[in-house]
Amino acid sequence: MLYYLFRFLDEFSIPGSHMWSYISFRSLLTLILSLIISAWFGEKFIKYMKRKHITEVQRDPSIDPFGVEKKGVPSMGGIIIMVSILVPVLLLGRMRNIYLILMIVTTVWLGFLGGLDDYIKIFRKNKDGLKGKYKIVGQVTIGLIVGLVLWMSPDAKINENVEIEKQGQEIVVRHKSEAVKSLKTTIPFVKNHNLDYSEMMAFCGKYKNAAGWILFVIMTILVVTAVSNGANLNDGMDGMCAGTSAIIGVALGIFAYVSSHIEYASYLNIMYIPGSQELVVFLCAFIGAMIGFLWYNAYPAQVFMGDTGSLMIGGIIAVVAIIIHKELMLPILCGIFFVESLSVIIQTQYFKYMKHKGQRVRIFRAAPIHDTFRKLDSQLDPESRYVLKKWPHRPFHESKITIRFWIVTIILAALTIITLKVR
Repeated sequence: MLYYLFRFLDEFSIPGSHMWSYISFRSLLTLILSLIISAWFGEKFIKYMKRKHITEVQRDPSIDPFGVEKKGVPSMGGIIIMVSILVPVLLLGRMRNIYLILMIVTTVWLGFLGGLDDYIKIFRKNKDGLKGKYKIVGQVTIGLIVGLVLWMSPDAKINENVEIEKQGQEIVVRHKSEAVKSLKTTIPFVKNHNLDYSEMMAFCGKYKNAAGWILFVIMTILVVTAVSNGANLNDGMDGMCAGTSAIIGVALGIFAYVSSHIEYASYLNIMYIPGSQELVVFLCAFIGAMIGFLWYNAYPAQVFMGDTGSLMIGGIIAVVAIIIHKELMLPILCGIFFVESLSVIIQTQYFKYMKHKGQRVRIFRAAPIHDTFRKLDSQLDPESRYVLKKWPHRPFHESKITIRFWIVTIILAALTIITLKVR
């Protein structure tokens, strides 16, 4: 809103109004505003929730070898994150941008879905929350909406990058002058850097383009669902999901910025995506909200984000990556989320398989994988056999586990950025 106000004032040569046309100015202002809102609103929110006795039911203390009880801590802190993202974006973003609209819809949609789950847990006293099938339906639906909008919208276009060989070994990258609908996406460690969904469906003949878009929509649904659930599983220790997501947000912000700048896009040999600079504004709000939330969520937590926050965070990360055509880099960038999800799948499926054979065998000491690092031998199921019972050798405090997960995410984020030049 303020963007349009100052653009109008710029027509009358009002001093300072031209600053609002710079993406760097609006992005940094968004970051600061998001931090301030999360710090101020977070305190008010926590006091209100405690006053109304709307707090998390006591979590199982048996999983913590250090005997930390987290009773009376407010949940649904994802509301703090949502407000801290939406208010700065609505004030400082260009609301006619299709990508920004998609991000706002994703934030509200998945925030509401997670909030419904937390509401059932807290107010209905049902620790299982919203049934899993309804969560999946909600995630699939927003994935379908995003995929179809990117397919149908005339504003969702890119300038494809083309390599031109000049004077022997010198390679010059140019972008096509016309922005077009494209099914290409960036793929790491490959020389030409692009994968075309329509070429994957070449067996469909003259219908390969339509089949490619259908494949793209399916891929969007899978990515949104997977990353959203991965972030949800990662939210098991104080500050873990918020810190990890902030780091991922920084990497995505870099990707969004270079994708919106034709010279940087040419240098890195990636697609130029007009309009994606507004994602930088959104991601600065996202990063600010994550850091501000850590003020209250760092160990020992004064508030939990709940599914209101974790489902929303994962969805935001997934949709940004899809918009900037970097979804195939998420297994590296979101490696922590991927491992968390994989550990749960392996643990549950192997246990079910062995149970049919009359044996109780588990792979890990606990799942998701972060719980493995704080599980004592005395807390293991005496009737089960553990394949990796001796790993790790001793339990760690959750603050140490959290910071080490952050460090791993920093390494993965750096590696993901490096893949733009490693081919």
